[in-house]
Amino acid sequence: MIRGFSDAEFKARVTAAQACMAKAGLAALLLTAEPDFRYFTGFLTRFWESPSRPWFLVLPAMGAPLAVIPSIGAALMQSCRISDIRTWAAPDPEDDGVTLLAEALREVAGGGRVGVPSDRENYLRMPLADFDRVKAISGLSFTDDRGIVARLRQVKSEAEIAKISHICAIAGRAFARVSEIAGAGVALSQVFRDFQRLLLEEGADWVPYLAGGAGPDGYGDVISPASDAPLQAGDIMMLDTGAVRDGYFCDYDRNFAIGAAPDAAQNAHGQLMDAIAAGLEAAKPGARACDVWREMADIVGGGETAGRLGHGLGMQLTEGLSLTAWEQTVLQPGMVITLEPGIEISSGRIMVHEENIVIRAAGPDVLSPLADRNLQVL
Repeated sequence: MIRGFSDAEFKARVTAAQACMAKAGLAALLLTAEPDFRYFTGFLTRFWESPSRPWFLVLPAMGAPLAVIPSIGAALMQSCRISDIRTWAAPDPEDDGVTLLAEALREVAGGGRVGVPSDRENYLRMPLADFDRVKAISGLSFTDDRGIVARLRQVKSEAEIAKISHICAIAGRAFARVSEIAGAGVALSQVFRDFQRLLLEEGADWVPYLAGGAGPDGYGDVISPASDAPLQAGDIMMLDTGAVRDGYFCDYDRNFAIGAAPDAAQNAHGQLMDAIAAGLEAAKPGARACDVWREMADIVGGGETAGRLGHGLGMQLTEGLSLTAWEQTVLQPGMVITLEPGIEISSGRIMVHEENIVIRAAGPDVLSPLADRNLQVL
């Protein structure tokens, strides 16, 4: 599996963005969030985990992007096909890249407007006071980016889809080994630690997200930290992983019965698989996200309160559209989404199942190894 992307991939992304900018009347885009920054550069580093330093990418209406970054990132940025790299010794409490950024924006934007991603799931990764100083020093007009970056990232290239498919396969091999690490008497917290090890052994670069739960006939929620309580016969255990390979996520889960599969849990798992099948049937180009949601919600129940039953997937664990009753986004070929129905088995007991798919002209392809209808027993 080739790491990174070709020059042509990045040139196509920049060209597409600049075409949208011309229609929107934007002279430049200012990107500060890691996924947006990486989308146009390939600048992949775990150093973003440190909040001490801001990083800026300026995409002009014409020409190549330029980076305004802390000097510690210069060597890596030089490998990312960016020739215009402007650095400062960061962190600098007096001027943390503010002047450099303002000058760069003024240089490429002239007197035009600068777009900043400002929609749902976007954020400005710099102090608000520094952003105000950039506006004052540059004298430019700032506005939202008209959703340009989000729309571009929503539809994946074949190269991106291949990376997501690769990490899905890695997670599939790890899920196939769960019997090595889980069973009655093993603490759920130990299973979590060992499952991350399995993911790394199978080829994941890191595991930013692992959630799940366990309990008799189901679990109480899917986001709590794992407890040290040992698994018991009759428990249903779920593991949900967002593992990463080459900067792209998978995000799907698997349910397991400990010792034996209670009838209620087996029936619920079958119902969840029916909902997945209905979602797959509905997930075609031209359908709306809410249409796919409706097909699954009608099977698992809950009506309008069923909540989000899936979402976009790619450089982030969740990105772009939500499969909800209100989401009107129209599905297009190249979109990668999750199908994630959940069902209440009894008061306080639920089960959730998730698969990863890509929208194709002829119908969806399943990227995660599709689960069997029968609940696996450990």
